[in-house]
Amino acid sequence: MKRNYTQSAMALENLVNSPNEWKCSTLGEICKAGGGGIQTGPFGSQLHAADYVPEGIPSIMPKNIMVERINPEDIACISDEDAKRLAKYLVRSGDIIYSRRGDVEKCALVTDNENGWLCGTGCLRIRLGEQSQVSPAYLHAFLAHPNVREWVLRHAIGATMPNLNTSILNALPVPIPSDEAQREIATIWRTSIDKIELNRRMNRTLEEMAQAIFKSWFVNFEPVKAKAAAKAAGATAEEINRAAMAALAGKARAELDALPPSTLDSLAQTAALFPDSLQPSELGEIPVGWEVGKLGDIAENRREGVHPSTLSPNTPYVGLEHIEKLCFSLYTWGSASDVDSQKSRFSKGDFLFGKLRPYFHKVCYPAIEGICSTDILVIRPSKLEYSGFVGCQIFEPNFVEFANVRSTGTRMPRAKWKDMADFPLAIPPSQLADKFTELVSQHWEYKNSNVHQSRTLAELRDTLLPKLLSGELTVPVTGSKTEESLS
Repeated sequence: MKRNYTQSAMALENLVNSPNEWKCSTLGEICKAGGGGIQTGPFGSQLHAADYVPEGIPSIMPKNIMVERINPEDIACISDEDAKRLAKYLVRSGDIIYSRRGDVEKCALVTDNENGWLCGTGCLRIRLGEQSQVSPAYLHAFLAHPNVREWVLRHAIGATMPNLNTSILNALPVPIPSDEAQREIATIWRTSIDKIELNRRMNRTLEEMAQAIFKSWFVNFEPVKAKAAAKAAGATAEEINRAAMAALAGKARAELDALPPSTLDSLAQTAALFPDSLQPSELGEIPVGWEVGKLGDIAENRREGVHPSTLSPNTPYVGLEHIEKLCFSLYTWGSASDVDSQKSRFSKGDFLFGKLRPYFHKVCYPAIEGICSTDILVIRPSKLEYSGFVGCQIFEPNFVEFANVRSTGTRMPRAKWKDMADFPLAIPPSQLADKFTELVSQHWEYKNSNVHQSRTLAELRDTLLPKLLSGELTVPVTGSKTEESLS
């Protein structure tokens, strides 16, 4: 039965215990007063599955909505023509987007990066309007408060699949503090989000660097080919090694001397680990001295079952929902108290591979140790020196595809370790693998440090904001020191 929410039908609850002197209104009235409003995205009859295109105007779907940001990964797109036809549904910087179904309590703030994108099917758009006395960043911070998220979920329609509509959001009670208090709350909120997003971008760069080095060394064999070319040209042994050094550094040979001596020494030592020729094999040409093998020769599937009830309730728990697609970092996790069935244990240095629907490419190197879903394979290098090689290999698209085509099950395909262990590869000598692990481990440890910093920032922010919204902390008390602590 559809519920009819109106301002007169329900009291304006003080959801965050805000000070009595703050004004209070409904979200609908605030939007109306500012010249904005709340509306749904286009219905399915206005935008069909066949209308989506590989490139074009991004369409924000519920799966793209995260509290800190709009996630552009795997985002659907529409054509410019459809964007013009559906112009009333385009978003502007300062709009707030909700999901209409499922995780209805989460919302994301539209930034300049998403200006002009489409509020997609399955979403709701809040627009405060040009004359609004409420700032979008303040409103977003308020909507992220646990009490407000609980209110939205409680009033959503549907027991198994919550549904949100414009009437519910229009009736949401919103406290309106002074402009100064709004600015302070918005500053804390945006500062933490911006720093968390910066950490994400840094981590993505570090991950891309590690994968690029892996492909250069172990897929394209660039240092070996550089040596082979120099050798064929009649170069001396020193010149042959410098050719590999240039390939490792991504520079011309003439540019090497501009590097610091310590860097040159390190490059020379690494270059010396590569041979100067290739040899034929069943995999094609591979470096001389390398062995043809399979993943199972250097990695294993750790199978240690554990029941959450035997662990501390705060033990980290990782489910498939916590691992992001195509992201080697793990940013979120739950706790053992969230689950009550048998799980798998993982430790520091293990890799996690989502075996259910492996085409989702859910592979990560967690910054924690704990337990995980049994639909996640715990992969551990058999020898520590191959850790970097194993981690980068299982994140490579060709390996994920190998696992996917061998998965079994029509509706819920699952990959099996015995198949994944048969993945053929050219195995480098342990000394070279160890050098690679030493290099990428620095990248991984730095990115894991960023993960912990982001969680600390989020926890600090989530502690401060309720106090600010309740008036327990005031602007003069927090001031610039609060912003400094979050930056």
